Amino acid sequence: MSKRVMVVDDSRLVRVQLEDVLAGTDYEVAAYCRSGEDAIEQYASVQPDLVTMDIIMQGMDGLDAAKIILQNHPEARIVMVSSLAYDDTFERAKAIGAKGFVDKPFHQEQLLRVFEQALA
Repeated sequence: MSKRVMVVDDSRLVRVQLEDVLAGTDYEVAAYCRSGEDAIEQYASVQPDLVTMDIIMQGMDGLDAAKIILQNHPEARIVMVSSLAYDDTFERAKAIGAKGFVDKPFHQEQLLRVFEQALA
């Protein structure tokens, strides 16, 4: 049975890239949200196994959205996917409870490794 991924990113290109990278794997994109607010609203109904969360988005940023999702759903497994690969961003994501961090542009091997670690 495939694992359900909720993609949170304001870029349609990233959605397409993730769908391409996950094709033929044990993961499927179950939902796509273009904002942090949308992700918070949809999380309970989607019940994903994993969330990929961009950091820089219109409105609420991904770190704040991840924090709220984890407060409401402590079992959530969130992987930050961002081009903001700074130490303070990594630290803040870890402090919030994110299970991993993937740099953009991402590669299948890197993404799947971080997904497996997040779900372990």
